[in-house]
Amino acid sequence: MKIKMNVSIAILLALTIVAGCGGKNEGASTIAPNPTASASVTTSPTASPSAGTTPTTSPTATATTKPSSNPVTSPAASPTPTKNGAVQVIAKPESITVLVNKTNSLPSSYEPTDLVYPNIAFTFSEKIDKRKMRQVAATAIEKLFAGAQKDGVPLAGVSAYRSYATQKALFDSYVKKDGEEKAKTYSAVPGTSEHETGLAIDVTGSNGKCAASDCFGGTKEAIWLEKHASEYGFIIRYPQGKAAITGYQYEPWHLRYVGSDIAKEIQAKKVTMEEYYNTVPVSK
Repeated sequence: MKIKMNVSIAILLALTIVAGCGGKNEGASTIAPNPTASASVTTSPTASPSAGTTPTTSPTATATTKPSSNPVTSPAASPTPTKNGAVQVIAKPESITVLVNKTNSLPSSYEPTDLVYPNIAFTFSEKIDKRKMRQVAATAIEKLFAGAQKDGVPLAGVSAYRSYATQKALFDSYVKKDGEEKAKTYSAVPGTSEHETGLAIDVTGSNGKCAASDCFGGTKEAIWLEKHASEYGFIIRYPQGKAAITGYQYEPWHLRYVGSDIAKEIQAKKVTMEEYYNTVPVSK
């Protein structure tokens, strides 16, 4: 009897110990945090930096677990060829190398975020929007003007940035004067003007004569610009003999900033931006 009691007591003690261990392990599994579950992973992209601080369109690198679904290609603004006469809205209007023409339109709501007043002479004294350029282009035009001055060819700005609304009012006035078809040969439909990018500027001699006029061609200022503009990242956007490709008559006063590398290549090859990007001529 005594032996049976001792055996019973031993069995009871063993069961008590087993039950106690099981309870402790269960408690630990419900209280201890899961380090994997508690660490959150951000999958949405970081907000793009302002154009004022980063003139390129490349997004800031972020530590994500998945590669971006929209990788940046080079060149960033290389357009997709379109059918004759088709107009497409530009996806990256902020790109320095964006192609704007009669078949590649800026969004009507687009306005550059980094417009500044370049420190150069203009043919007017008012501090208004058409003095403004995007920061990178403003810095470049200051250097171009200084280079021209050093060579004894002082320049003056005529018109730089225009908003969509300003371009519309200007184009409508030309239509009223000359009719729509004639107006389209020398003025852009709103949304398709390079001036809306903040990267273009019309220039003339410091005396203001022949400003944005045919008589500017052949002047010492026009000759200097054709030879040296690319050194500062600018091109003559509408060169002579290329109207069938660009859609606009010769404008030796119209400079467009694209960056020095592309500008020098375009100058060396004596091509237009349309030819550089191998797109369909806009007037064919």
